[in-house]
Amino acid sequence: MIMKFYGRETERKKLNSMLQTDGQMISLIYGRRRIGKSELIRQVLKETELKSIYYECKQTTEQNNVDSLSELVGETFDFPKPAFADMESLLRFLFRTSEKKPLILVLDEYPYLRENAKGLDSVLQSVIDEYRDRSNMKLIICGSYVDTMKELLAKQNPLYGRIDLTLNLKPMDYYESALFYPAFSDEDKVRIYSVFGGIPYYNRLIDGKKSVRENIIELIASPGARLENEVSMYLSSEISKITNANEVFEALAKGFSRYKDILDQSHVSSGPALVDVLDKLIRMDVVDKITPINDENNRKKSGYFISDNLSLFYYKYIFRNSSRMNIMDSDIFYDRYIAEDFETKYVPKVFEDVCRQYLIRRNRKGLMDEIFEKIGKYYYDDPVAKKNGEFDIVTQDDKGYIFYEAKFRKEPVTEQMIREEICQVEQTGLECYKYGFFSRSGFACEGADNCKLIELRELYK
Repeated sequence: MIMKFYGRETERKKLNSMLQTDGQMISLIYGRRRIGKSELIRQVLKETELKSIYYECKQTTEQNNVDSLSELVGETFDFPKPAFADMESLLRFLFRTSEKKPLILVLDEYPYLRENAKGLDSVLQSVIDEYRDRSNMKLIICGSYVDTMKELLAKQNPLYGRIDLTLNLKPMDYYESALFYPAFSDEDKVRIYSVFGGIPYYNRLIDGKKSVRENIIELIASPGARLENEVSMYLSSEISKITNANEVFEALAKGFSRYKDILDQSHVSSGPALVDVLDKLIRMDVVDKITPINDENNRKKSGYFISDNLSLFYYKYIFRNSSRMNIMDSDIFYDRYIAEDFETKYVPKVFEDVCRQYLIRRNRKGLMDEIFEKIGKYYYDDPVAKKNGEFDIVTQDDKGYIFYEAKFRKEPVTEQMIREEICQVEQTGLECYKYGFFSRSGFACEGADNCKLIELRELYK
């Protein structure tokens, strides 16, 4: 069965444009495991008529990689497998060949090859420089080890300044993710996204003939489930001190977001150790550091949040209950430890993020009444009530602030609820010229001039 390719329109356009450019072009594509890098490249190769060699580097010796790539070279050009002494001579041959006719060479999982071919970055730099003015090579270097791939862009790296196109592939947003499971209702699309997020590999596993609950149980919330060990495997491939990462994730999943609270809760040995773990998780795209839009330089008001939905779900419900899950019926386990909290707290919280993404999508397309330049949390101090807090979705444009509230509840939003929310905002001193309300179940009221009412179905149009 041929799998349909969804989304990634911007990235596809950029890659196609690079392949159509005359002369030598070098591209670097990186992003976390399962993000769809290889799928994107294969899709773009299908869309071009240029001759291409796609090679997935192996965790083995340089010579073994040279032999494997040589076989592909022979197949591509329809001649017996050539013999090359090392990767440098093979690369020189391919770059020389591309002088006559454009050639695409993809080195997927490049860090594996780099690890075993000494000085490969320098070798590549030398070949790229030598053939720059006469080859038509389109070289695509791809990899999952984000830190290693970012090193290639650093000033001290031999390849610095030689990359023509860099794509840092991020998780898809809620809208593109929903293309993988069109059969679900809009409500259920939010629920599915809240667990599996924007990772194409996870979204391909979702069965549209089964309920949200059945998909969750079968894919992550049962012993031996397909994704049961996915989070821990991903972390251990990138982080050496996995215990520290588990501790940090547990604290974040419980709702602790301030640095001091995470340090107190997580039992990580020291402040520097915590900073190290948090920095690593941020670089891996599984944690975000968020500062309020009205006080961006105040480190004390920064918060850390799990941005990868599967990791959030795993640490909230599976990690701490895994021994229970292994000795219980899966349906009973789901009902006892997941069902109610998932519906009343977990999904409504992720729904806020979905609404934020919706606003960003519209802003990028120029569909907002006023294009905003900032979106995020708004921090407030209330000296009268002696408390502080934050509003989760606030935008700032040339006219000022717009406050948004997201309600993922069974009942429609009423006029009284809107008035109460606006009153609460006004009491904190946040001056908004407009208010927006998102509702899963619609509205039992008419919106005022300064209110924008957005129903769930608008998010998936």
